[in-house]
Amino acid sequence: MLATDSSRREWRILLGGPAAAGLLVAATAALAQAPVAPATPTPAPTQTTVERSAKGVAGKAIQVGVYLNVQPDCSSGPLPSIRLVAPPGNGTVTIKRGKISATNYKQCLALEVPGFIAFYQSKADFAGTDTVTLEVKFPQGRTELQRITIDVGVGSAGQKI
Repeated sequence: MLATDSSRREWRILLGGPAAAGLLVAATAALAQAPVAPATPTPAPTQTTVERSAKGVAGKAIQVGVYLNVQPDCSSGPLPSIRLVAPPGNGTVTIKRGKISATNYKQCLALEVPGFIAFYQSKADFAGTDTVTLEVKFPQGRTELQRITIDVGVGSAGQKI
């Protein structure tokens, strides 16, 4: 009888005598012709691209994102990391840490958890459209590339937003 240990591709003979010698020759030939399976590659973390938009007044802070991690028991998990991939052409982006209060979020009726809040602020004299790209890496391995388009108006003295 022939036994194999597939983790090491090792063959052992469990029978003795002339029949075993014939099996050894057949097993050696089969092993030489057997294709070696390639190692299974580790799946890459998933990355998705999200398109979002925001509107606001020139020179004022405009909230463009809220980032948190709520566990199934409604407690907070590790926060995602956020990286500026493409800065805006006519303003700045800042990230602030704060407490996020929410009601009726997923299965949670009321919660208060820490989170990050992203703000965009244009130059005081800018009116038009600006774009920023953020990379958000969540603790579970998922990565989002967030492209945020911001429509900036001049406020009450000028055009309507």
